[in-house]
Amino acid sequence: MIFEAGTTDYDQDILRIKLALSHLETNCSAPNSHMLGPPVSRFGWTFFQIAFKPILIDRIESKFSDMIQRYKGKPEDQIVGFLADFFESKNCKIRLKFVE
Repeated sequence: MIFEAGTTDYDQDILRIKLALSHLETNCSAPNSHMLGPPVSRFGWTFFQIAFKPILIDRIESKFSDMIQRYKGKPEDQIVGFLADFFESKNCKIRLKFVE
């Protein structure tokens, strides 16, 4: 799965995002299962992609299924909602959307 993230303070948020992703991978026993795309700046925002390997998505869905099901919409929307709240809980101020 690929998500697009946007932030207005890339330099600060990217460090928090990397720490949050590391924490998520550790929690799910899925090391090195994400990739970050290059940043692109537009209109005061910086956008970049976050790609999750299938193993991480599978483990997120199984470990946090009760939390994910609280979000409305299609399965992709539920994952986006869960991840957005997860990043927010780790003090990452980003907007997230599903790409593919």
